[in-house]
Amino acid sequence: MEGKIFDIKRFALNDGPGIRTTIFLKGCPLKCIWCHNPEGISFDIDEYEEERVLDGLRFTSKQSVGKMVSVDMLMKEIKKDQQFFIQSGGGVTFSGGEPLAQYDFLFQMVQLCKQNDLHITIDTSGLCSINQISKIAELTDLFLFDIKFVDDDLHLKYTGVSNKLILQNLEYILKSKTNVIIRIPVIPGINDSNKCIAELKLYLDNLKNDIKELHFLPFHNSGISKYNRFNKEYEMRNAKSQQSTDLLSLKEEFTLLGITTKIGGL
Repeated sequence: MEGKIFDIKRFALNDGPGIRTTIFLKGCPLKCIWCHNPEGISFDIDEYEEERVLDGLRFTSKQSVGKMVSVDMLMKEIKKDQQFFIQSGGGVTFSGGEPLAQYDFLFQMVQLCKQNDLHITIDTSGLCSINQISKIAELTDLFLFDIKFVDDDLHLKYTGVSNKLILQNLEYILKSKTNVIIRIPVIPGINDSNKCIAELKLYLDNLKNDIKELHFLPFHNSGISKYNRFNKEYEMRNAKSQQSTDLLSLKEEFTLLGITTKIGGL
């Protein structure tokens, strides 16, 4: 079995507990206009021209984003960091793109990681079939589960897909007692309106007893350089990055619901 990845990040500290190796799987069915990993959206291996200056000479070189890897090949890379996992209580995080979009490959990787006693975190938008989420949940130690909107029309407008199946999957894994940290990317002018926040509060209030934690993620526009490099249009180019202090009132508001709430993640 082979899968397509576009990056491996070692010694990651914000993608689950402990020191982690994060595997970024290529391809995502969502097209969020604020995505800060535009190179992970396409399922294809992308090529682009990169301009460089060396010794005063300007030249371009062709670069590619994405590569095929086998399950065994990727497992060998993960095992290089196993001692750090043991010492820190860390493990492997599968991110993207959307890791569940390459379900068969992901499932084999998760099975192999579990056989090697590795802690498994899946960073996901939650878009897959109920059957797939139920099987993967049985082997997963922690989900980092994004919610962009509760309102389906807004979700469709800004991500290109409905959120009905996403919310069904969230409710399923919460009821199955899987550890879930819900993450809300706060996008200025998009999902931070009073209406959006009120809908989110009402929705999460009904699920709060099963939620491990809630994390609000400040928007940052550091992805601009990637959009420039890959010659992609970025609709959020003029939006200002947020500071953690900008979200303190949100943290307080949701903490009052009885949900452990943080800013900026792990």
